[in-house]
Amino acid sequence: MVKVVALDAEEQPKPKRRIGFMAGEIEVPDDFNTMGQEEIERMFYGE
Repeated sequence: MVKVVALDAEEQPKPKRRIGFMAGEIEVPDDFNTMGQEEIERMFYGE
């Protein structure tokens, strides 16, 4: 047998967020949005 009960959101522990824990560790290049664009276009459209 099983008893189904509603969970109270207040009782659930919330995970701790670690926002910014890698600040200064990763550098995003200026051309991030266009990286590999030529190769991708060749794959889709050919030479």
